[in-house]
Amino acid sequence: MFFIAMKRLLLIFVLLFLLACNLASPTAVATSQPTVEPSATGTATQPPATPSATITSSPEPAVRRVVILSLDGLRPDAIELAPMPNLLELMKTSAYSLTAQTIRPSATLPAHSSMLTGLCPSKHGVDWNDYIPQNGIAQGVDLFDLTHAAGMKNYMYAGKEKLQQVTDAANLERFVYINDRDKVVMQTLLADFPSDFGVLFIHFATTDDMGHVYGWLSPEQLSVVFRADEAIGELLPVLGAETLLIVTADHGGHNLTHGTSNPADMTIPWIISGKGIQAGELATPVHITDTAATAAYALGLSIPAEWDGVPVFEAFGLPAEPREPTVCSR
Repeated sequence: MFFIAMKRLLLIFVLLFLLACNLASPTAVATSQPTVEPSATGTATQPPATPSATITSSPEPAVRRVVILSLDGLRPDAIELAPMPNLLELMKTSAYSLTAQTIRPSATLPAHSSMLTGLCPSKHGVDWNDYIPQNGIAQGVDLFDLTHAAGMKNYMYAGKEKLQQVTDAANLERFVYINDRDKVVMQTLLADFPSDFGVLFIHFATTDDMGHVYGWLSPEQLSVVFRADEAIGELLPVLGAETLLIVTADHGGHNLTHGTSNPADMTIPWIISGKGIQAGELATPVHITDTAATAAYALGLSIPAEWDGVPVFEAFGLPAEPREPTVCSR
């Protein structure tokens, strides 16, 4: 009996040992479900979902270069009256304002200084409107200062010599003054097109010239506006996908003049085109000083705190920051 009892105890011991080994080594089961990890509080948390697209402070997609084309003295209503078929076609895929505002006084050199420095005249100090080299250049940090410091190359082709007083000559690879028709300015540019630019500024002078002689919106002025549009048509095919184009003006005009607070003098077109731009008429108030800020923003450059202009975020499909319309006067 003793041996039978011992045998039974040994058998029970072996069975318990085998059962313990089986529990310690469970069979692995493959699963397609994500592992659920306990949180620090002991509550199970699901694995993070794939992040969705969010609005950032940089434009998407980024651009490598910016062209700013200024048609001196172009009133917005001249675009259809001329007409300007190339520009009208471009506007279909552009963000635009036909009620943008310039500075007071609405004059060429002070206005272009504001366009390219992002500053009101009280800050950039350009209170003259002729080529006066001894007066120096516009004060403050301008768009060309920013791009030059970032290692970009800048070019300026202008129909008026005085525009070289907007920026330090050291910021420009090339300043070309062409005292001729807008189409000649464009032909000169295209004959040696600088494909390595960061900012290319182009200035057409003839609309303003003809306005002073024959009057704003006269048949003679509208005829040269039409010719300027032909020159724009020659430029568009050479711009690559990574180029942002801004077409605007320094001022409008009435009768044979400009420079006053008359809405015809103060109102300018502002058209921006390129990859990532949301097409349509802008609800955001646009000011001439916003041109430099928008170009700098598109190129990923920091905007100086003292600038009066701000990027036109709406053009990039981003929420526009609330702002009062900018009013500049010297």
